[in-house]
Amino acid sequence: MKGLTPSLLALLMLGATTVQANDDPQLAARLQHGEYLARAGDCAACHTGPGGQPFAGGLKMTTPVGAIYSTNITPDKQTGIGEYSLQEFSDALRKGVARDGTRLYPAMPYPSFAKISDGDIRDLYLYFTRQVKPVVQQNKDSDIPWPLSIRWPLALWNLAFREDGAYRPDLTKSLDWNRGAYLVQGLGHCGSCHTPRGIGFQEKALSQSDDAYLSGGTLEGWHAANLRADAVSGLGRWSAEDITRFLKTGHNRRFAAFGSMIDVVQDSTQHLSDADLRAIAGYLQSLPTVNKEKPLELDGGTGKMLLNGNVSQPGAQTYLDNCAACHRSDGQGYRDTFPQLALNPALLSDDPSSLISIILKGSRTPVTVGAPTGLTMPDFGWRLDDEQIAQLATFIRHSWGNDASAVTAAQVQEIRKSSVTKPEHP
Repeated sequence: MKGLTPSLLALLMLGATTVQANDDPQLAARLQHGEYLARAGDCAACHTGPGGQPFAGGLKMTTPVGAIYSTNITPDKQTGIGEYSLQEFSDALRKGVARDGTRLYPAMPYPSFAKISDGDIRDLYLYFTRQVKPVVQQNKDSDIPWPLSIRWPLALWNLAFREDGAYRPDLTKSLDWNRGAYLVQGLGHCGSCHTPRGIGFQEKALSQSDDAYLSGGTLEGWHAANLRADAVSGLGRWSAEDITRFLKTGHNRRFAAFGSMIDVVQDSTQHLSDADLRAIAGYLQSLPTVNKEKPLELDGGTGKMLLNGNVSQPGAQTYLDNCAACHRSDGQGYRDTFPQLALNPALLSDDPSSLISIILKGSRTPVTVGAPTGLTMPDFGWRLDDEQIAQLATFIRHSWGNDASAVTAAQVQEIRKSSVTKPEHP
């Protein structure tokens, strides 16, 4: 508690309710920093249900053993975290242990949050207990059946898969690199989606010390892209500006956010400082390749074929009828509007889940200060059957220089079954 003013110390130790931010400049700065950290951690995305109050929980999350629901983290004393001490708050974030001793499911990214510094934990606690509006909303029980719902085995899971201790700087690296590593590995918990999972549903790696880290992962019918330097399926062709622009606006000259990354950009990364975005970009660019991929070269043959009316390839006519108006016959799309499909790393991973999901469900671009339009791609699952979507996805993954495996109707059917049913189109 060194360096704290008496009023701030009282607030932390005694939970006093009378100290206001304007009474103590240090408290005001801590609250502002705590809000920034909550943005960096994207807490609202998981802890806000559809149409619900901020941080009141209720968001349904699918796991291999059943659905769980995010919890109320507002400072309501009965249904939220209003009775949590600083230490209990820290234990929940870093160790996955609630105030009553209940083990939290690792859908809560405490293996990443374990790396948050003591000072940042303190400022997050101040923000959530002093500035977030209390909301009375009971937490929902999980849909996980007994005996899988028994939580004590999570203590063993933690011993096997969680690393203790806050982030330790690498003294051989720059301050900016370490800042980027701290944000990516800790608060940003990027590995929760972008790192493959093991047999225990654990992230296979929690830092760059293992090549599996940020090499791509699949959750709920979406494949989070490889963020390493791979030339085909990763960020090998991206500049630092490409990365920072994407995180700030949700798109860049060749790519647009999709799936859960839409919420990440809207709720989190667009609010980060330019310095932090550059630090993240620098850290990601330092990650070496994991796959021996031969760089692909743009091929104009497909565009010429389509312009000449040659639709002999399976999926070509479907592409012209449904996709070419926005993404063009040459697969180049329109800069900062409709993403290019040619050499797009999100389309070229071994796992085609994201491409299938986008065709089935549609997508939209994030609404950000730098890109407020929020363009929408319609869903095509209602008008195209599994075989048509498989042929279309295969056509896209084989055209304009793209070189990825074919997509099968069975793969489409599997993702369609897990998709939320939408109202019938006219």
